[in-house]
Amino acid sequence: MLKLVIGNKNYSSWSMRPWLALRANNIPFEEIFIPLYTDVKADKDRILSFSRSGKVPSLIDGDITVWDSLAIIEYLAEKYPETRLWPQDRASRTHARCISAEMHSGFMPLRNECGMNLHRPIRAIPLSDDARANVARIQEIWADCYARHGKQGPFLFGAFSGADAMFAPVVHRFRTYAIPVKPEAQAYVDAITSLPAFQEWTRDGLAEALVIERFETV
Repeated sequence: MLKLVIGNKNYSSWSMRPWLALRANNIPFEEIFIPLYTDVKADKDRILSFSRSGKVPSLIDGDITVWDSLAIIEYLAEKYPETRLWPQDRASRTHARCISAEMHSGFMPLRNECGMNLHRPIRAIPLSDDARANVARIQEIWADCYARHGKQGPFLFGAFSGADAMFAPVVHRFRTYAIPVKPEAQAYVDAITSLPAFQEWTRDGLAEALVIERFETV
């Protein structure tokens, strides 16, 4: 059985992405949880025992280890083609990979200013011009995908895909930091928050004890 090594569901948006890809597609896997930010050497050593990068998530499939969220999704798409984690149409598949890569490597101002923390009381904060530009670009992506594929289903490319797994944590950040969502993007937010796997992750994250005061919580 596959093993997915993850960090705290409260904080680890990168762990959330492949976890959702697995759970939303009913792919069996063993969840291995290692606490983050504990400054406990045993926890750090345990992460290193699974991945020399010293980071989560990591997917273990026999003697194969994949230690990057987007790479894990790519691996799952190849191993389980029936899940259609990428759209079948070449143009749509290319589009899905492009926006997933953009999410994977971009939007640093928003990431830095709005850290993932499920326990955080819902409240807006002042955002920098760069973070507001990130918000606008993300909603542009969502609205564009809906305009192209909305008739095929409620997600970015109709059915749930790897692109949705990549953007799902941002939906939660928008909610936590009370970031207004334009009407043309709201349907996508509603689809993600209604996804049973998303709700399961959120419920588990809220059940976790707060480990650190790393993120602003007022």
